[in-house]
Amino acid sequence: MSTAVGRSASESWRALRAPLLITGLIVLAAIAVSIATSARTSGPFSPDSTKANGARALSALLEKHSVAVRGTETLEDAEESGDGRTLLIGPSGSLDDSDWQQIADAQWSHIILIRPGSRALEALAPGVRATGDLLATRSREPGCELHAATRAGTATVSGPTYTAPDGATTCYGDGIHGTVVRLQLDDRIVDVVGAQAAFSNDQLADDGNAALALNLIGTHRDLTWYLPQLESDSYATGDDQGAPLIPPDVRYIGWALAFAVLVMAIWRGRRLGPVVPERLPVIVHAAETTEGRARLYRRSRARDRAAAALRESALGQLHKAHGIPRRADPSAVVATVAAHTDLDPAMVYEMLYGLPPGTDADLMSLSDALDVLTQEVRHP
Repeated sequence: MSTAVGRSASESWRALRAPLLITGLIVLAAIAVSIATSARTSGPFSPDSTKANGARALSALLEKHSVAVRGTETLEDAEESGDGRTLLIGPSGSLDDSDWQQIADAQWSHIILIRPGSRALEALAPGVRATGDLLATRSREPGCELHAATRAGTATVSGPTYTAPDGATTCYGDGIHGTVVRLQLDDRIVDVVGAQAAFSNDQLADDGNAALALNLIGTHRDLTWYLPQLESDSYATGDDQGAPLIPPDVRYIGWALAFAVLVMAIWRGRRLGPVVPERLPVIVHAAETTEGRARLYRRSRARDRAAAALRESALGQLHKAHGIPRRADPSAVVATVAAHTDLDPAMVYEMLYGLPPGTDADLMSLSDALDVLTQEVRHP
């Protein structure tokens, strides 16, 4: 006859409820974080980033001047109609030609390109080309008649320079090419800004950088701050031209895998139960420990250490018995003990604070004397 030894339902529930509760809390926390950060952006020149290369300071400055800043990493937000509004496109990510053309077809009144690539320039700023030269970081005059630049004055700029077609305005350059270019395309204004670092948290307060950024970007009350990600229709169409090597949702897959590993670790991890008393294999009595220590002292002829241990033990008992402070002066201790025991103060001092014994016989005499002294304390 066999007997079932499996867990009952109540035992299984008691064993699993803690891991299930922890897993549920983690899931709820992940959902809350996802909801709280769903509208936020990340990376270089992000309006939410407080790092040196972020742009949280610029975003706060614009909002202080009544410009509503909406950060996004979604391509659809940049493709919607933007009449009477400003679109700022950051330097990150990778879009194909069709994506840039869809942004160009949207009715944005003002587009600002921060350190754009060749595809963005072809679609949104025709005629503007990067020269391949980089300006060193230093304070520069506007060198143009652009109102936003002349109001800001000198600015500390660096970065790539651009050539511009006839009719465009080029500012803050080397006298030939500029790092800020403005185009007027029918009813749309397009600004090309290569001086990304000038508008970052690290350099916004330098020179006239803040004024230049506010004058260029704060032209309308509504600003969509778009940071392109790895979003492209080439995945759906099967066109490999210009497609990045890493899929666009790889970071979300990574977070999901990390969460799965965490849940697995909690599920399979060792569960510590209550403390269980365990019998010691050998019981060593205090007297045996004392005798063993004494033999070690005797073998090494450490009479000074043995005497110090005896005197320390006796002083502890005397301090406690007569209410003497632990840090009392030796003379005060001797006077108090001599008064309570009728012993000669010189003898008491010699027992408690004298020189180390020179022979084993002297050590035994000191031990006997201290024992008599402490006996009188315990049995006055």
